[in-house]
Amino acid sequence: MNLKIQHYIDLITVLTQKEIKVRYKNSFLGYLWSIGHPLAFAMVFFIAFKVVMRIQIEDYALFLIAGLFPWQWFSNSVNAASMVFLGNASIIKKVNFPRNLIPFTQVLQDMIHFILAIPVIVLFLFIYHKSPSLSWVYGIPALLAIQFLMTYGFCLTVSSTNLFFRDLERLAVIFTTLMFYFTPIIYPESMIPERYKYLVNINPLTPLMVSWRNLFLNGILDPLSLIISLTYSIFAFMIGYLIYRRLSWKFAEVL
Repeated sequence: MNLKIQHYIDLITVLTQKEIKVRYKNSFLGYLWSIGHPLAFAMVFFIAFKVVMRIQIEDYALFLIAGLFPWQWFSNSVNAASMVFLGNASIIKKVNFPRNLIPFTQVLQDMIHFILAIPVIVLFLFIYHKSPSLSWVYGIPALLAIQFLMTYGFCLTVSSTNLFFRDLERLAVIFTTLMFYFTPIIYPESMIPERYKYLVNINPLTPLMVSWRNLFLNGILDPLSLIISLTYSIFAFMIGYLIYRRLSWKFAEVL
């Protein structure tokens, strides 16, 4: 049993290293692209909402960054999920291993990039005369685990289904775009009109992204939001894994 676990760990390590090398092959800026994308969006939203529309949110640049960085992890993983099996077709055909490790490593590498981007959030905290909280010690690992499970579940669904329904690649992009605006990232949940709050509250990403922002900005981790996020994550993973198990035996036929 220990040998089998070690084998899976080695396989995950190799696949993750491969994905990172492919991602940054012939890339001069490398890691900077991981933080440049959310920073660029933060600048656009800051100009649009703070400078032009003059939205009344304190430390709005920091507010944006605290939400955009964890969102980018989810968005990048789900948008890339549609191609992970197709992009690794040669490995799937030649090597016998659990196929679900491929989207697993995709989510893992995006999580690593998110972790490496946290110092940028710390920098902005200092710019706004704030500092990290001790609650980060347990809050960040807890939210990392919850978001990983949720993102992995979505990725299993998208990657498995896309092999049989190729339009899902485009639908995934539309889905993440719509979810972005339905999630309180560029606006606080307090600004949502009462009659529309139910739409935001049924969004599985809302309690998670709000928890990230509250943790980064205020050092607060609400237990109820954590439980709701965990419940959504388990549900998303269960659906994704069931779809994967139902379709995985046909993968070799369609690749």
